Amino acid sequence: MKKIYISIWLMLISAIGFSQWTALTSGTTNWLNSVYFPNANTGYTVGWLGTILKTSDGGTIWTKQTSGTTKNLNSVYFTDANTGYTVGDGGTIIKTSDGGTTWITQASGTTVNLKSVYFTSASAGCAVGSGQHTFKTSDGGTTWTAVSVAAVVINSVYFTSTNKGYGVGDNGNIYKTNDGGTTWTFTYNGVTTAELFSINFPDANTGYSVGAGGTIIKTNDGGTTWAALNSGTTFNDLNSVYFIDANIGYAIGTWGFITKTSDGGTTWITQNSGTLDALSSVYFTDANTGYAVGNGGDILKTGGSSSVEENDLSDPEINIYPNPANDNIVIKNSSLNKCALILIYNVQGQLIHQQILKQEITVIDIGSYSKGVYMLKFNNNIKTDWKKIVKE
Repeated sequence: MKKIYISIWLMLISAIGFSQWTALTSGTTNWLNSVYFPNANTGYTVGWLGTILKTSDGGTIWTKQTSGTTKNLNSVYFTDANTGYTVGDGGTIIKTSDGGTTWITQASGTTVNLKSVYFTSASAGCAVGSGQHTFKTSDGGTTWTAVSVAAVVINSVYFTSTNKGYGVGDNGNIYKTNDGGTTWTFTYNGVTTAELFSINFPDANTGYSVGAGGTIIKTNDGGTTWAALNSGTTFNDLNSVYFIDANIGYAIGTWGFITKTSDGGTTWITQNSGTLDALSSVYFTDANTGYAVGNGGDILKTGGSSSVEENDLSDPEINIYPNPANDNIVIKNSSLNKCALILIYNVQGQLIHQQILKQEITVIDIGSYSKGVYMLKFNNNIKTDWKKIVKE
């Protein structure tokens, strides 16, 4: 029986996915809201108080740029290696034409908070945010034109072609344009009223949007119909989604939550981010290399998988007893940082329980669990630990 437990345990560890997300040194503690890489080595991230950081070596070194503003910056997009835009609070739009050496403020014509920016060409772009307007440019940002939209807030915008684009926002609302942002049509997704924070299309027909309470929805017909997917969490808000292709994608959110799908969203496997900080934006430069940014100046990078031996599976700071157990388990958190997050997975790698620990002793009822082996993930923002639980 012991050999069976060990075999299942190792299978579960593999299923959960020890994809190595490594914390990079950002040089700031300001909240980072958006990340974008125009090529494999060159990337930008923007955030609170006008923060703009640039890397030219794939994230090893990040250099602060002079943005010329103290407004919070919420989204960044580059049309090529040198030309980029970032938008933020108070109608802020600033542009660089020299790879971030200088940033020039553009006249947006609005004071509303802008949440997201996207360009379909060197000259044509769209910015969205709060208020009942989107903003369109056809001359590389020299002028921006307000477009009326029946929306309270649009959090994210994405275009699949020069003319066809999508925006998502409060109450599960989805907006679509077929003329490059000149006009927008409201459509309700039909499956959720949760606020949607991010949208991404790996191809013209296949799209994903994520939002509050672990919401993930998918379309296979260019936004005509949407279906709800099971993210495995209702605890975490999902702030950003990025798909490498129609099948492989990532969603990130609060409490350092990162989840991956390899089958177009049918199943999602939680990954070890190594942080409890909220994550705001995720971007991949190729099938294996990705970046996530968030609270406290966090910048994470993944470049592949690590072996089981590289992860601490026997940290004495976390103890579980009795184990095996029938009804309840007691978790003793002996670390100095008493605030921690625990997640419990079944042998299929599905997340079945998550809880914030705020004291040394916590009791969890596992009486309803089926007999077998489970894995508990413990993260106290200093280190991550995995423990095996046996339900008799």
